[in-house]
Amino acid sequence: MKTVNQIQTITSLKKDLTELGVKPGMTMIVHSSLSSIGFVCGGAVAVIHALQQVLTKEGTLVMPAHSTDLSDPKDWTNPKVNRKLWNEIKEEMPAFEKLVTPTYQLGVIPELFRNLPDVERSAHPAYSFSAWGKEKEFILNKHSLDNGLGEDSPLARLYDLNSYILLLGTDYDSNTSMHLSEHRVGVFPRVTEQSPVIVKGNKKWVSYDEIEYDEASFINIGEKFEEKHVVKKGLIGEATSKLINQKAIVDFTTANILQYG
Repeated sequence: MKTVNQIQTITSLKKDLTELGVKPGMTMIVHSSLSSIGFVCGGAVAVIHALQQVLTKEGTLVMPAHSTDLSDPKDWTNPKVNRKLWNEIKEEMPAFEKLVTPTYQLGVIPELFRNLPDVERSAHPAYSFSAWGKEKEFILNKHSLDNGLGEDSPLARLYDLNSYILLLGTDYDSNTSMHLSEHRVGVFPRVTEQSPVIVKGNKKWVSYDEIEYDEASFINIGEKFEEKHVVKKGLIGEATSKLINQKAIVDFTTANILQYG
């Protein structure tokens, strides 16, 4: 039986966040891995409380709430399904509902966060975000159906607010903000996607325009970014973490993605 010799608490996590550079009033999007933090007394609840208490209600906490599994089965690759099942899948798949639809493959922390009091969620059926704090309405409102990570998305509103990114036990390939740069470069292939939504009380599959998102080059771009920019690094619990100015990494990625991608 394994013995726990070190624990992380709300108090210790707040200390670590403050030492990394997180400040009251900051607007920040967090990409997280709970398991990387170590044994946390209170689990994901404690991590979120620590973030909220350091930022305070004058700050804003944002997390991805993507549900990209609500998609056309013809586009699936993992798993790839027999085309004879496509119609049945589309008929049976529940529609997106902000208060009900779970996040998909984002981890425990963002899934819990979207359910907490005073947290709101944007309405995109695949690329939604959750937010808490002072600027949540500005960030979440008017999230366009087309180009869900583009200029009319929460990512662009975070850019407008000169926000920060916290990679909490994660790396640049989890840094959703860099997809905003893919839109700004404007050369990536266009695709049409579909998701089920509720329209006047009934489920309807809606189509929307997107680009083919690809984070394969993001770690390399992030490494090049760190050669020219100061990135605050440290441990949050046992998790190697980075605090990055969102505008700086988006601008750098926009300028260099074709070179380093």
